[in-house]
Amino acid sequence: MRVLFVVPPLAGHVNPTAAVGAELAGRGHEVAWTGPGAALAALLPDGARVLPAGDAVPSGSGSAGGGGYADLHERWRDLRGVGALRFLWEEALVPLARAMAPGVTRAVRDFRPDLLVADQQALAGPVVARRLGVPWVTSASTSAEFARPFEGFPRVGEWVAQRIADLLAELGAGGDGAAGWDPRFSDRLVLVFSTRELIGAQDMFPGHYAFVGPAFGARPAGPDFPWRRLDPDRRRVLVSLGTLNGAAGARFYAAVLGAAERLGGSVQLVLAAPADLVGRLPRAHPHAPGGAPPFDTVLLQERVPQLELLPHLDAVVCHAGHNTVCEALAHGLPLVVAPIRDDQPIVARQVTDAGAGVRVRFGRVRAEEVRDALTAVLDEPGPRRAARRIQASFTAAGGAAAAADRLEKTL
Repeated sequence: MRVLFVVPPLAGHVNPTAAVGAELAGRGHEVAWTGPGAALAALLPDGARVLPAGDAVPSGSGSAGGGGYADLHERWRDLRGVGALRFLWEEALVPLARAMAPGVTRAVRDFRPDLLVADQQALAGPVVARRLGVPWVTSASTSAEFARPFEGFPRVGEWVAQRIADLLAELGAGGDGAAGWDPRFSDRLVLVFSTRELIGAQDMFPGHYAFVGPAFGARPAGPDFPWRRLDPDRRRVLVSLGTLNGAAGARFYAAVLGAAERLGGSVQLVLAAPADLVGRLPRAHPHAPGGAPPFDTVLLQERVPQLELLPHLDAVVCHAGHNTVCEALAHGLPLVVAPIRDDQPIVARQVTDAGAGVRVRFGRVRAEEVRDALTAVLDEPGPRRAARRIQASFTAAGGAAAAADRLEKTL
């Protein structure tokens, strides 16, 4: 069959589809992706077929032009709470759907897919599929939508629903007989790249909701990394705020460095952060084998090859981004989570409710809090035991292979 993935230009949303696409291609199916072309080309493996859609995204509640994705990220970076949610819908998701719709339409007509797989934040996909009569399914790269995100905040949920209804009407996907349909949830198949063990949901989900766990696969080559600088005698911890939040982390990085000093020589931190936002690093550990230079207490790198690095670590400190959380738990690593916005507080709650980590404040955290949280996940058996339980659930769920099975059965 021919499968077209419709995705936004975000690594955490593209990565699962890359793994599933590779699995499908290995079975003889033809796959392609559509979305902002330059961004997808950088996120997908070499040779992936990309059909551009929405490269010139509007900004500012539908106004044309603007500064593109870099400008959106810059303005979104410091928002929190309801302000961040309003920005996400009014300045990002709705304009992205408008911008992508013509290109997705061309991609469907050119590629002629048997099945369209649409990310929950790529709303143009279901709209075009419905208009052109193409079967479509949902790719849910974050589990937030399955944890009652607006429970206790009904007006917020109503506001989101109205934004979606207005968009559908604007794009000609509303009208008679379409009342109540939601482009975030296919009635044919919903691929959830998580498991109930992490989500913690006790609800009965429909049978077409497939909890397949995270899907990992081939990615573009990662950055170089000084592997010889990892200290074999200390526990190693990755600190990362993801690809979009690093520039907002100056105060958080300061607390992390303070925690490193308070932990003495027992822990080595691998800090993925912009060098100009990180202050003076703690002194290096003096003992290195074979006359090598002293091991750094904090190994600072602008970017790290995260999947390759995780097997060498003992814990992860992150912003509770769904991608990073699932990658850490897939390696049985406990977490310290410092959520910033959007789905991150929900994912952080899933981690702590499962017992697999400790939550700290992002904006007001002190060095002592980071130290205590790290001590808890490194020294106490509970978080690591819970992380390994979730790791086992991920393995049993099947990942990319299970997702490909469900897609094949859909047709």
